[in-house]
Amino acid sequence: MDKINIVAFGASNSKMSINKQLATYTAHQIKEASVEVLDLNDYEMPLFGVDYEKTHGIPKLAHKFKEHLFKSDGIIISFAEHNGAYSVAFKNILDWISRIESNVWYNKPMFLLGTSPGGRGASTALEIAVNKFSRMTKGGIQNFSLPNFKDNFTNKDGITDTNLNQEFQTKLNLFVASLETKG
Repeated sequence: MDKINIVAFGASNSKMSINKQLATYTAHQIKEASVEVLDLNDYEMPLFGVDYEKTHGIPKLAHKFKEHLFKSDGIIISFAEHNGAYSVAFKNILDWISRIESNVWYNKPMFLLGTSPGGRGASTALEIAVNKFSRMTKGGIQNFSLPNFKDNFTNKDGITDTNLNQEFQTKLNLFVASLETKG
């Protein structure tokens, strides 16, 4: 099998994003993968609006973001939860890239994650994303929520809770298998 190209990012614009940490960690667990970690701060665009689009067109950064998705074999996103939904920084990018073409995710396999400092592990935002994206891709979606990030994750050891790590590894293996069948 050729080298797998993974695009990973935390769906947050926090410079200290725990979701970016989780997405990066996850991508690097895939042996022989080429990993590109995106930072949403590099794709800051005007708020999406049809009036803006009519006047100015779709921002170049939206096309650049979309190009990364196109070149990938699989996509890993870890969602921050802001007021019970995903962040406006991510939603704005999603709105812009969906205007380029309706096939937003290019039917790539996806591993959707969520984490938070609290016990629900961004599960509401993750549920929203899984529900929405399952209608937007035929590539297959795996998902995993990591509660209590600071208690259950270290940069050195990764996911430290045995049961959570076992669940994570199972989902990761399913994601990797879907990448291998696409290639």
